[in-house]
Amino acid sequence: MTHRRPVVNNTNPHLWNDDLAPTSAAQRTWRWYHFAALWVGMVMCIPAYTLSASLIEAGMSAWQAVLTVFLANAIVLLPMLAIGHAGTKYGIPYAVLARASFGTSGARLPALMRAIVACGWYGIQTWFGGQMIYTLLGVLLGHQIGGDKIAGLGINGAQLACFLAFWAIQFWYIVHGMDAIRKLETYTAPLKILICFVLLWWVYEKAGGFGPLLNQPSQFAPGGAKAGQFWTAFWPSLTAMVGFWATLALNIPDFTRFAASQKDQIVGQSVGLPVPMGLLAALAVIVTSATIVLYGKAIWDPVDLAARMTGAAVLVALVVLLIDTVSVNLAANLVGPAYDFSALAPRRISYRTGGYLTAGIALAMMPWKLLETTQGYIFTWLIGYSALLGPIAGVLIVDYYFVRKTELAVPELYRETGIYSYRNGWNTAAIAAFVAGVVPNIPGFLNAAFPAAFPDVGGAFKTIYTYAWFVGIAIAAVVYGALMRAPSMQAASPVLNGDTQ
Repeated sequence: MTHRRPVVNNTNPHLWNDDLAPTSAAQRTWRWYHFAALWVGMVMCIPAYTLSASLIEAGMSAWQAVLTVFLANAIVLLPMLAIGHAGTKYGIPYAVLARASFGTSGARLPALMRAIVACGWYGIQTWFGGQMIYTLLGVLLGHQIGGDKIAGLGINGAQLACFLAFWAIQFWYIVHGMDAIRKLETYTAPLKILICFVLLWWVYEKAGGFGPLLNQPSQFAPGGAKAGQFWTAFWPSLTAMVGFWATLALNIPDFTRFAASQKDQIVGQSVGLPVPMGLLAALAVIVTSATIVLYGKAIWDPVDLAARMTGAAVLVALVVLLIDTVSVNLAANLVGPAYDFSALAPRRISYRTGGYLTAGIALAMMPWKLLETTQGYIFTWLIGYSALLGPIAGVLIVDYYFVRKTELAVPELYRETGIYSYRNGWNTAAIAAFVAGVVPNIPGFLNAAFPAAFPDVGGAFKTIYTYAWFVGIAIAAVVYGALMRAPSMQAASPVLNGDTQ
């Protein structure tokens, strides 16, 4: 498949720079195995490993938890492929694609929302990486490291030093750009798969089997502690699992714009996301089951597990966990916000500068405090931002497939007074649809995040919130599709159903 870079003249410097420009044929170097490796690299991460724990603690059996994780990732794959199509067809990043629906100025709103969420995740993953260094260094030295907590920070000097060291390791990849990240993902993916099999063999040998957790019945079964309550736990769990990759479902064009063909991005993502995610959940369940035999309790935290190993195994575990966290954090939480920040002010902010901003904001957010103050952060954090990002995905998909029939006038995306300027750069239909998708989830979010402050939220709002991503994407899609049919919108954007490149 041959890609021709669109000729874009009369661009506005507030909307264009070389990083946001459509990719050229020479830049289309990603084959299906690069995308598969990218996803294997992102899937094999500590938060994804521990997701099964939250489901089993909620009452599911081991295999119910694994199947829930697999199903959620099969669901989120659909918008991933749908939105990724535009990146491959036109070579544009998410922040530019959003201009077609939100307007040349309005697109900064979804770009900023996605960027801030990613900064939070970037900081959390960096904190996890620093904690690995901190914990495992203590094991290697044979004693606890650290000391008194630093006033105002709430962590000790050694924890801060380990956090900053891990932050600096990732900064090297920001400086060296997108190609360095692609190489990291491609080369480390086979290592991660190998380590998974080694870990399985290790626990099988040590425990003499795979342990009792695999045979533990669901608490929702008749006679169980939560008999008959499966669906009330399943739906919020599924929503949270979908929310885990909700950010990537939006900014996947940031990667697919480098694809050699649509087939490469579709096959690569289909192979690389749902199956490895389900297998990782199974691995987590099996290994944790064996830890009950080995240590007398279930150990879901792989850092804690690694800290219990002895000799060279500790060093191997340290290196593998660090490589793992670096690769997932850069791909999942750096590339997107770097482009998003660049789109806010293209003349002043390049992709690399956007990466610097992401790293700086993640540092300033003090992620350890975010984890301390957000109760049940997996569910509050994941469902909360899925409620925010689901409506954006709904608008993008309806606009690209149903309003424009996948046809975009790419040069117009970089012109301030082009067909995507709507009214003063804002598409009120997209903003209204976004608000309509978010509002029903706000009461449920407030109750989940701050139960003491908002105890009297009605049951209906709590129920809606358990389906937050699904509710948001559906409402926004319907509202946007209806509003874009209005004569006033036809006048604001004169070429809606026949955009041409």
